[in-house]
Amino acid sequence: MTFQITRDEAEDFIFAEADMLDDWELEDWLALFVDDAVYNVPSTDLDKSAQAANNLFYIADDRGRLEERVTRLKKKTAHAEFPRSKTRHLISNVRVRETDADSATVTTAFATFRSKDGITDTYIGSTRYKLVRPNGTLKIAEKWCFLDMDGLRPQGRISILL
Repeated sequence: MTFQITRDEAEDFIFAEADMLDDWELEDWLALFVDDAVYNVPSTDLDKSAQAANNLFYIADDRGRLEERVTRLKKKTAHAEFPRSKTRHLISNVRVRETDADSATVTTAFATFRSKDGITDTYIGSTRYKLVRPNGTLKIAEKWCFLDMDGLRPQGRISILL
């Protein structure tokens, strides 16, 4: 039997994820990930087949590191995000690409706007999700954000979640 998911269901799930990030509901966002999930943002000079084991990634987190990231972002000592940035995640072109017995690969295009200290940065790219349904609830097993930028200038860093 093949994993069943409609584009509408995938869109609703991914749009809800974006809302959680924009509303700084980081614990709820973290709950969207399975225990062995990964969240990766390869550097802008790598292709989509690159792996964190032998390449420099901006972010290469497993679930434990994601938990630490969320904890860190919520602290006053997270100088890059205290007070927190205002963000707006815009998602489009949601496509269910393939399914197998246990998961679905869903891709999107995104533009994330980050406003802080009078400066608005724009991050653009695409996302590839591996979605699973343990116990009947849709969850993220993998999230890959591919930046369609020459580099992180003028932003210089990623202190938010894409």
